[in-house]
Amino acid sequence: MSEGLNDEKLSALLVRGPRPAKVTLAEYDPAWPARFERRAAELREILGERARLIEHIGSTSVPGLAAKPIVDIVVGIEDPDDEPAYLPDLEAAGYDLRVREPAHRALRAGDPGEPVNLHCYPPDHVETRKYLAFRARLRASDADRELYEATKRELARREWRDINYYAEAKGPVIAEILARAGWRG
Repeated sequence: MSEGLNDEKLSALLVRGPRPAKVTLAEYDPAWPARFERRAAELREILGERARLIEHIGSTSVPGLAAKPIVDIVVGIEDPDDEPAYLPDLEAAGYDLRVREPAHRALRAGDPGEPVNLHCYPPDHVETRKYLAFRARLRASDADRELYEATKRELARREWRDINYYAEAKGPVIAEILARAGWRG
C-alpha cells in the first residue's frame, strides 16, 4: 500500500472498498508456523513453478510476538499484473482477491478460524525484500520485537476506517526497526 492513504486512494486499490476494522491481537501461537507450512504446500501444488518464492511473513512468523491470528504469506510471482497466468487457479482454491495495485495482488483465504493473507509480488520486489528483512530483525532482536508489539498493542486500541490505516500507522516504527537492521531499500 502506498504512503499517505485516504479513502479515495484505498477505494482505487481495494476490490471491495474500505471496510471498518477493529484489530484484535492474540498471544503468539506455536501452531502458526504449521498453518503456514500447510498453506505453502497447497500453494506449491496450485502454482507449481509459477511460485518462485513462498515465505511466511508478518507477525505470525516471529516466535513470541503477539499478532492478529492471520498467517501472512508472500508468494513471488514473476508478473502479478498478469492475473490470467495465476489468479484463476488461486480463486478456484478459495483465495479471494482483495487488493489490486501495480506489481502486487493481495488475497484472503481460509475459514474464520484459520485465515490467510496472501501477497503476490515479483520475487525480488523491494516489498518482498523488506518483509524478509523486517522478519529477520524481529526474530533476532528482543528489543525491536518488544517495541513493535507495544506499538501494535497501542494502535489496536483504536477503531480504524480500514485495516490499511492501521498498517500505515505502524510505518514509522517499522522504518525505525528496518533502519537498525541496515535496510537501504
